[in-house]
Amino acid sequence: MVQKARIRLSGTSPISLDSICSQVRDIAVKTGVSICGPVPLPTKKLVVPCRKSPDGEGSSTWDHWEMRVHKRLIDLDADERALRQLMRIQVPKDISIEIVLTT
Repeated sequence: MVQKARIRLSGTSPISLDSICSQVRDIAVKTGVSICGPVPLPTKKLVVPCRKSPDGEGSSTWDHWEMRVHKRLIDLDADERALRQLMRIQVPKDISIEIVLTT
């Protein structure tokens, strides 16, 4: 039975996420490994409301700061050459990558 590698990417910038997904797809094509994805998962919105006035006087007006966390999911066969090349990808600081091997 062939092992599968499930790659979960998450970050605040969808452009850099898509560039890493294309690098993973290129590695899979070069090594001849079957790939499924990238599947875009729902975007999580983190909203922080805070008061505009610093001292609490006046009308209560609020600012709403928002951070969006984008996620992608990629499944591919766990070939040793492909996984070695995956480990060499330069990942930006705002992107987290998680690789899980399953049977």
